[in-house]
Amino acid sequence: MGKQVIVLGAGIVGVCCALELQRRGMDVTLVDRQDPGQETSSGNAGVLARSSLMPFNHPGLWRQLPRLLRNDTVQFRYRAAYLARNLGWAAGFLARARPSVFRETTAALDGLIRRSAAEHLRLLDAAAARRRLRDSGWIFLFRSEQAWQGGALAREAYARHQVPTQALDAADLARLEPALAPIFPRALWIQGSYSVDDPGAVTAAYADLFQRSGGAFRTLRAAAIRRDGGRGWIVQGDAGTQTLAAPDLVVALGPWSKALLKTTGIDLPLAFERGYHMHYGAADGPALGRPIYDTGGGYVLSPMARGLRLTTGVELDDCDAPARPAQLDLAEARAREAIGLGERLDPQAWLGRRPTLPDSRPMIGQAPRHPGLWLALGHQHIGFSTAPGTAQILGELMTDGGAASRHGAFRPERFI
Repeated sequence: MGKQVIVLGAGIVGVCCALELQRRGMDVTLVDRQDPGQETSSGNAGVLARSSLMPFNHPGLWRQLPRLLRNDTVQFRYRAAYLARNLGWAAGFLARARPSVFRETTAALDGLIRRSAAEHLRLLDAAAARRRLRDSGWIFLFRSEQAWQGGALAREAYARHQVPTQALDAADLARLEPALAPIFPRALWIQGSYSVDDPGAVTAAYADLFQRSGGAFRTLRAAAIRRDGGRGWIVQGDAGTQTLAAPDLVVALGPWSKALLKTTGIDLPLAFERGYHMHYGAADGPALGRPIYDTGGGYVLSPMARGLRLTTGVELDDCDAPARPAQLDLAEARAREAIGLGERLDPQAWLGRRPTLPDSRPMIGQAPRHPGLWLALGHQHIGFSTAPGTAQILGELMTDGGAASRHGAFRPERFI
C-alpha cells in the first residue's frame, strides 16, 4: 500500500484531491460529516467556465463601492457587525484590487481553470456522468449600453487570456435564448465553456468512482486536529472519542477549514461570502439552453435537472449565521422581469458559504511549520471550475520536491 493520507472534506475540491492522490498510488481515506457533495458543492450554478478568472476584487471595484456599501443590492449584502469584526480581511481584499495584483490573479486562475476543464471531462467519463454536461457556454446579460461599457475591464481580461467570447445584440440574443424578455440590448456569450445540470450529483459520482477504485469514505464531524508526535496527524471527532490518524492530512473543508485549523494554531484570513439558491418550475414556452448571468439583476439562472436554479450574489456574514432570504426575494423579482418563472420548488432557500481569501486565489500546499499538513481551500465562487486543477497541483506538491516553484501563486505562505 502507498502512503496513507486523510482528506478532510468531501465537496468537489476534497473529492478531486482524493481521486488525484489515489491515482498517484496513495492510500486515501476521504472524511466528511455528510455524504459527498451535500454542502457547498451542491448549491452552485454548475458552471465550468474560463470567464471565472475574473475575481470580485478587480480594479473596477472602487468605482462600484459606494453603491455596494448601501447594503441594498442583489449583488452584495453584509451584516455590519460581521464586517466590523473582519476589517483586516476587507482592507486586504480591497488592497488587492489594484491592477498589478489583478493581473497576477487572473493569470493564476486562468491556468488553474485550464487545468481543471480537461480533467473534469476525463472524470465525467470515468464516473459515467458525462450525460450531465452541456457544452453551450453561458451568457452575461446587460440591461443598458452604459452597463455594457462598464464591463469593458472583464472583456479586456478575457481577450488577454484568449477566452473565446461573442458579443450579441438584442436580435442575436433573442435567436439564442428566445425565452428571455427583450430587456437586454447587449450580451456576451462565453464560449468554450461548460455547465452541468446537477453539481452535487457530479460530486457524488466522483466520490463513487473514488470508492469503486478502492478508496475509503468515513463519516466524521472533525472537531480538532493535532500532531501525532513525529508520526503524522490525528483527526478528533466531535464526540470526543472517535479519531483517525495518518502521516499526511489534507484539509479541504471549504468555509469550515478556518475553525478547524485554529485548533492547531493557524488563523486564516478567510471570509464567508454566503449565497442562496432556489429552484423554479419553468413557465410555458421555450426553456433556457444555458446558464445566464444578469449583470444588472445580480443573479445567475441555470437550467438544472430539478428546474431553473436561481443563485444570488454575495452576503458577508458569519459562516453559520441564520439565513436572511431577503436577497433571494429581490433576486427573484429581478429574474421575473427577464423570464417567465414558475412556482418555487424547494420548501426553503438553500444557503451556501463561499470561502474567500483576500486575493481571491485558493491556498494549495503544505502549511508552513506543519509538516504533513496540506491545504486545499479558499476557492471563493469557483471551486467547481477549479477543483481538478487544485487536485493536480496538490498531487505534484506532495510527490515532486521541485513543484513548489511552479505554483507560487497559491502558496499558503501568502497568509500563514
